[in-house]
Amino acid sequence: MRVVIQRVSEASVKVDGAIVGAIQAGLMVLLGIQNEDTIEDIQWISNKLVQMRIFDDAEGVMNHSLQETGGSILLISQFTLYAATKKGNRPSYIAAAKPEIAIPIYEQMVLQLTKDLGKPIATGQFGADMKVALINDGPVTILMDSKNRD
Repeated sequence: MRVVIQRVSEASVKVDGAIVGAIQAGLMVLLGIQNEDTIEDIQWISNKLVQMRIFDDAEGVMNHSLQETGGSILLISQFTLYAATKKGNRPSYIAAAKPEIAIPIYEQMVLQLTKDLGKPIATGQFGADMKVALINDGPVTILMDSKNRD
């Protein structure tokens, strides 16, 4: 499981011109899923997202977590995070999980994040053509892969 985490002052996602998910201050998270992902990957990523200390304290030091700030999460599925670009000019997405595998994992991630954060999260629409808008705060952008947790 791979994620791109962006600390935002606001973010939203539209499908067919309508906003389907929006947040104010918090994290906009792009989530890539592969066939080998398990409940342990979901739990590890979720825990990291809500507890990572990347929000400023009173002195401007990144010392607070999303849980501590009361911020929100906007979670968007992003199969292109598993693009293979070694050969040619057309990326291959063979490492990304197919929808029949990815959708249940994505739905479980939504449930886990909601549980860990203690409130509902905003989402995109799995598999849709989405238009994402955000104001990156910092900017703070972090890449994380659950297979690199050891």
